Amino acid sequence: MATAYGPDTRDREHQGSGPGFGAKTPAKHFLPAPLRAPLEVRAWRELLYALLSFPLSTVMFVFAVTMTSMSAGLLVTFIGIPVLAAGLAVCRGFGALERHRARGLLRVEVADPERVRGKTGGPMSWMGAVLKSGVSWRHLLFTLLHFPWATFTFVVAITFWTYGLAALTYPLWFWLFPVFGGQDGLQLYGDRTHREYLDSPGELAVTGALGLALVLAAPWIVRGLLTVDRLMVTGLLGPSRLASRV
Repeated sequence: MATAYGPDTRDREHQGSGPGFGAKTPAKHFLPAPLRAPLEVRAWRELLYALLSFPLSTVMFVFAVTMTSMSAGLLVTFIGIPVLAAGLAVCRGFGALERHRARGLLRVEVADPERVRGKTGGPMSWMGAVLKSGVSWRHLLFTLLHFPWATFTFVVAITFWTYGLAALTYPLWFWLFPVFGGQDGLQLYGDRTHREYLDSPGELAVTGALGLALVLAAPWIVRGLLTVDRLMVTGLLGPSRLASRV
């Protein structure tokens, strides 16, 4: 699995076609990979994936915990079995959504798992097939494990991109503070006797340089974090090893 920006990991839409079958024309870049990473489409695709993962994983986690707890409490009666089967089926639906997101935004090719089919075709047979399917339980495990990791990735991605862009462009908008805020600039330190603002040319330059460093680092950090998402999608939401061999 590639972990760097470059010709071997560029977007599909940027791959040219040559005269032969499957021939690809390498794209020419004037900037080295570390400098052009924030300008690449894949960096914004991965950022979008990280931003969408938080609300989606929250919904999936709440549903999975609620359905699992409800079914466990109702197992003393027959009602707990169909509730658990229905919850697993919905988790498989969530998994289908996650596979589509991974294909579209992360360019991860993961095959759809085998469909659940009962032997007799009735509802009881279908419930038994869902409960005995390892794929169903792996989808439930994904909904439980992905939520904390998606939350962590969301916070890191938002922090680096937001602070990086704000600091990088601060020399362009710091005049808003004296005009509308009644202070010399962004306050760096303050107490009862002394306040320090980012307002001198040197401080503006240092702030912009720090913002540039954060912006350049953000795509690589987000991409490294999303490696875990790629492993979870391919390992938990794909077909079983036996089905893949068949």
